[in-house]
Amino acid sequence: MIPWLRPGEPFPPVTKALTNPNGLLCAGGELSPERLVEAYTHGIFPWYSEGDPILWWSPDPRMVLLPEELKVSRSLRKTVARGTYETRFDTAFGRVMEECASPREGQMGTWILPEMVAAYTRLHVRGFAHSVESWLDGELVGGLYGIQLGEAFFGESMFSRETDASKVALVALVTRLRESGCRVIDCQQATNHLASLGGREIPRARFVQLLRESIQYPPSGSRWT
Repeated sequence: MIPWLRPGEPFPPVTKALTNPNGLLCAGGELSPERLVEAYTHGIFPWYSEGDPILWWSPDPRMVLLPEELKVSRSLRKTVARGTYETRFDTAFGRVMEECASPREGQMGTWILPEMVAAYTRLHVRGFAHSVESWLDGELVGGLYGIQLGEAFFGESMFSRETDASKVALVALVTRLRESGCRVIDCQQATNHLASLGGREIPRARFVQLLRESIQYPPSGSRWT
């Protein structure tokens, strides 16, 4: 059994998370900006399907991308250099979330539910959630969104309608974060795609320690322009 969060109740220690399923910590609570900032600060994120209660996770190990370890292939480097896509920040946050929530081949449903879109949009208004967008001939063709708290960025999801459009957005994100002194990008769970871009797994304890070193509490938000 996992604990049920009541309004205003703090999260359990992440060391209490289950090993099967890996990282399931607790259920319940709410998706207020305050609750979400508290969660991410402690290495916890919400992830659940339609019809389920809010489920909170903190898997061990944790997939991260250190900004200085991004791997950019030769072909992607050429695409970036050619300027095939125009990169923008925070100009279409809602649309990026909607695109990320769209059904994908081989995927049943989505975890980016309407209440999640509303919750992260509130974070965006407060300057905590951000989008990076790839545009082609005035059309949004790729992008990603996530949350920045201090010197940590928490990637949530990405989408691509054209070849390498989401990867170009990722390169732009990492370049911006590296220049601003970001120490770690949280990728949550391991995938071969993220590993090919330089992501790697680290112990949850090390990840939580990185967050302590990277986030001054309470963090402040700012718009990316």
